[in-house]
Parts: sequence; C-alpha cells; structure tokens
Amino acid sequence: MNHMHHHNQLDQKFLNKIAFLDSRQRERLIPPEALISQMPIQKNHTLLDVGAGSGFFTIPMAENTSSKVYAMDPDRRMLSVIEDKAKEKGLTNIELIQDYIENLSIQNNSVDFVMASLILHEVSSLTKALTNIFEVLKAGGHLLCLEYEKDDLIIEGPPMSIRIGSEELEEVLSLIGFEIVKKTKINDAIYTVLAVKKEG
Repeated sequence: MNHMHHHNQLDQKFLNKIAFLDSRQRERLIPPEALISQMPIQKNHTLLDVGAGSGFFTIPMAENTSSKVYAMDPDRRMLSVIEDKAKEKGLTNIELIQDYIENLSIQNNSVDFVMASLILHEVSSLTKALTNIFEVLKAGGHLLCLEYEKDDLIIEGPPMSIRIGSEELEEVLSLIGFEIVKKTKINDAIYTVLAVKKEG
C-alpha cells in the first residue's frame, strides 16, 4: 500500500514538472509557433528537436511540416507526454527517440532543421553534442539554439557555472563548421543563435 502511495507522489512530481516547464517556457518566450514561423522551415523538411522535453517545440514543429519530426529526450516519460499531445492533435509524423544528444544516432545528412532549446547547458560535452548535430544536418540545414545568457545580473535560469554565453556558443559553432546566420535576444535572460551548415 505504501509503495503505491510513493509511486503516486513521484507521478505528481513529474506532472508538476511538466506543468512548470510548459507554463514557464510559455511565459518566458515568445509563443513557440511564432518562433518557428520565423525559421527557415519548409513543408517538406525533416526536423529534429534534441531536448524535446514535454514537446513545447516538437508539437508546433510537427504542425509545420508534412515530413518527419524526431523528438529526442533521455526521459522516457517526457516522450510519452509528447506522444499523448500528438495523439490529441492527430499528429502522426513524430518519431520519438530516447537518448542523449551526445549519442545522437540519426542518419548523417538527413535533417533539415534542428531545434536545441535550453538543452545545450545540460550536455556533458558541448563540442561533441554540436558536432553530432552538425553531422546529421544536411548541407544548408539550420540549427536554432536557445540558451540563457551567461550574465551575473540574470539570476533566473540554470546555475551560472553551466550556462553557455552567446559568444562562447558562437565560437564553438564556428569551429565545428557552422556559419552564424543571426543572434537574437528574446528577452533579458534568453538568446537564440541560428546557424547553418554551409554547403560544400
């Protein structure tokens, strides 16, 4: 009996986490639909959401393409949440992948657009994660990174020690072979960098 109770508590914690993720992100960011509509995504593009979480971006991404959207997250439960949301909306083009970016196992040169939203500060190796993304992207494919700026004045967000400043991120992207298309400050705390894998 006790065991059951504990299990429910865990579930409640997890549900709270999702509610928090969804509401906080919505509050902090421009609506995901608006952000995605500004991206170089075409109807036939294959998309990848590498820190899919509860599907904050995955779902609108899937609504914007007739092709496949890979939703990748190490947490199986997060992927089930995406699965439920997709069912609810009648979306059948999402493929769930339970893994870490460092182990990304999608075919090379097969993806047109990658979204990495508030996930890069959690990877064990930024270079490895971005190199993997670079490899799965087609030439001319884009990567959108969304991260917290490394600025001591911004208390909100992950610990300063693990944040990736926009300049550092641009530097690593360039070293790997990406070309920076544009950098945008979404608000005081969050910036995006759009990068492209150069042709040839």
